[in-house]
Amino acid sequence: MEREELGDWLRLALTPGVGNSAARKLLAAFGLPTQIFSQGREALTQVVSANQADALRKEPADLAAHLDIAWEWLADGAATAPRHVLTLADAAYPPALLQTEDPPLLLYAIGTVPAPWPAGIAVVGSRNPTPQGRTNALRFGRALAEAGLTVVSGLALGIDTAAHEGALEGAAPGQLATVAVVGTGLDRVYPSSNLALAHRIAERGLLLSEYALGTPALPENFPKRNRLIAGLGLGTLVVEAALKSGSLITARLASEQGKDVFAVPGSIHSTQARGCHALLKQGAKLVETAQDVLEELRWQAPVPANAPANAPDDAEPSAAAPESALLAALGFDPVGLDALVARTGIPASQLQVQLLEFELAGEVSRLPGGLFQRMGTA
Repeated sequence: MEREELGDWLRLALTPGVGNSAARKLLAAFGLPTQIFSQGREALTQVVSANQADALRKEPADLAAHLDIAWEWLADGAATAPRHVLTLADAAYPPALLQTEDPPLLLYAIGTVPAPWPAGIAVVGSRNPTPQGRTNALRFGRALAEAGLTVVSGLALGIDTAAHEGALEGAAPGQLATVAVVGTGLDRVYPSSNLALAHRIAERGLLLSEYALGTPALPENFPKRNRLIAGLGLGTLVVEAALKSGSLITARLASEQGKDVFAVPGSIHSTQARGCHALLKQGAKLVETAQDVLEELRWQAPVPANAPANAPDDAEPSAAAPESALLAALGFDPVGLDALVARTGIPASQLQVQLLEFELAGEVSRLPGGLFQRMGTA
């Protein structure tokens, strides 16, 4: 896009009092932004309010600064990952978002914009997951990407991070592995600890934001961007979530868009499972494996050329007899050492040794408060 055209789109987006809804009405009535700004006040008031018409006839004071920043940011992408500003009039704009109630006027993107856009699945959850939840998100992300779906999430800590990482592991070469829809401008990464992950996503996926460059991590922006996460997916999978969680907002938005909502059940003793259990009570689909999601979506996964025949999807960890008894006694709920002594009759000192061996093998996780939890497959 030419600099002048970008300036017109930025002006429309930055005009105070003119949101996405009014802007879309103006675009429908007059065409591209340059034609909107050539209209007289009387013509504009046939579409928007008098106050909005007056605002449109004045150039925003910060327009020149925003245009300089955006133009320089686009140019810098030539030396790193490709950068784009997609407008509602752009053929590369994701068609799934055009079907939502409130598509952004502009989308900033880092990475290779696909043509056509592939089918996606949103995977979201807690920023403070249990070890089992983190493992589940990683394995679901990997399996869904292996099935040819693009995993969409929000680059947050916890479940989002694990889902992105799993997708990057599972995606085939050339596949759009994952899309991270963020709540800041794309000239910054939040949280900063995910900087390396963001670079990996830019190489094999896509970073997306509706927020202007320079926008910091404002709390109100994250719930708003969740509509885009839901909109880009055929459905939304919630791996773990507390009752008051932004993931439940994403699930609600997906449901309002007429899309499937999936939830992974958890322990009745875990606060991070209560949001998923609430979704299940409201009609979300209970899933235990990625195959459950694929079947509900009626998605035909490609068969890898080197896939072993009849490979087990949910095989239990193998262990010697006494260790197997310990795993059985653990169950899948968090449990303390005293309870394990009572269940197994094994001395505490011996249990500590066995638990450490399982922890090193990745089959048991140590939780705060002296609790242990068996790690299941997803």
